[in-house]
Amino acid sequence: MPDDLPPEPATPIERLREIMRRLRDPQAGCPWDVEQSFATIAPYTIEEAYEVAEAIQNADMPALKDELGDLLLQVVFHSQIAAEADHFDFDAVAAAIADKMVRRHPHVFGDVTVDGTKAQSRAWEAQKAEERAAKAQAAGIAPSALDGVTVGLPALTRALKLQKRAGRVGFDWAAAPPIVAKIAEELAELQAEMAAPTADPARLADEMGDLLFACVNLARHLELDPESALRGTNAKFERRFRRVEALLAAAGKRPEQASLDEMEMLWQQAKREEREG
Repeated sequence: MPDDLPPEPATPIERLREIMRRLRDPQAGCPWDVEQSFATIAPYTIEEAYEVAEAIQNADMPALKDELGDLLLQVVFHSQIAAEADHFDFDAVAAAIADKMVRRHPHVFGDVTVDGTKAQSRAWEAQKAEERAAKAQAAGIAPSALDGVTVGLPALTRALKLQKRAGRVGFDWAAAPPIVAKIAEELAELQAEMAAPTADPARLADEMGDLLFACVNLARHLELDPESALRGTNAKFERRFRRVEALLAAAGKRPEQASLDEMEMLWQQAKREEREG
């Protein structure tokens, strides 16, 4: 083995940790890696999580293996930065999540009996709520059902989580039909704002947000993940628009050279082709 490569530790995870230690070495490491902080690599951590989700959506197992590795690297990277500042290390991260899993699964690691998946989910959420309440008490603040819903989540996902939390304490619609009426109400309010002689961008944004929030609520009651649903629609739009571009190219045109009516006709053709397989 070349002298400049780290020795082969006993396990792949130890090898990865040693590589990260080497990359972060102030004298012999990589200048880019040495300069990084929690804040600067956080966007990469989020990006890698989305790439894992994309590989799963595409059922691409080789890509999933690679993307999980990239995501694991982010955990090792954050842990190494923390270890250098004497906050915690990778072992502490692994120990903490292991302890949490044992604590939240008393029906597996203890003598608690849980009757089915739904009962287990309720017990899981109850345990998490107790942990959040204890954390709030330790901080000297009043606990809330909405504690711990991360601000940095995508807006659709965060709306879903906020609604679920509120629903667990009884602040919820009993069924989906009233939510459909609520969506119509929010749409009418948006249309009224659009029709105002001088539309206020802040008011338009507010009404649009209300409409989207109501749509998320409907998805939740239909047991759909709005983020996944929109991701699927994004993929569908991209697929069909690329087909429109291909059909135009076959006719010697670019989209900006075609009329909207022509592109709409080709869009409908792309839809028919998909339905026909």
